[in-house]
Amino acid sequence: MTKPIPDKAEVAVEYPDKLYIGTFAHTARFDAHLDENGISLTLDRPGADEERKSVRMHFHFALFAEILSDLARTVAAVPPDDVAHREALRDAAKALYLALEPEAKTPLKARSR
Repeated sequence: MTKPIPDKAEVAVEYPDKLYIGTFAHTARFDAHLDENGISLTLDRPGADEERKSVRMHFHFALFAEILSDLARTVAAVPPDDVAHREALRDAAKALYLALEPEAKTPLKARSR
């Protein structure tokens, strides 16, 4: 099930001879969930053929854990007075932490959507 993108995402894919850049904003949708192997993320912008675009990424758990660790080490990039973004990130990280607790009552399949 996809949800509206609440902010904005930019994606760049670079090859030796090509560069693809896409922006996803409020008219786009996203899906993020866990599966048996890792994290799945889809960004989707519906529309006419010339406007439609989609990005799908899958990160195995170890890589995603390393990404989260790197984010934690670079949190200083979010200014201390940017309370709204800091609170949103903290609340989402806390929700993930609590969902991963062994005593969490929600099974993986139900949590993943």
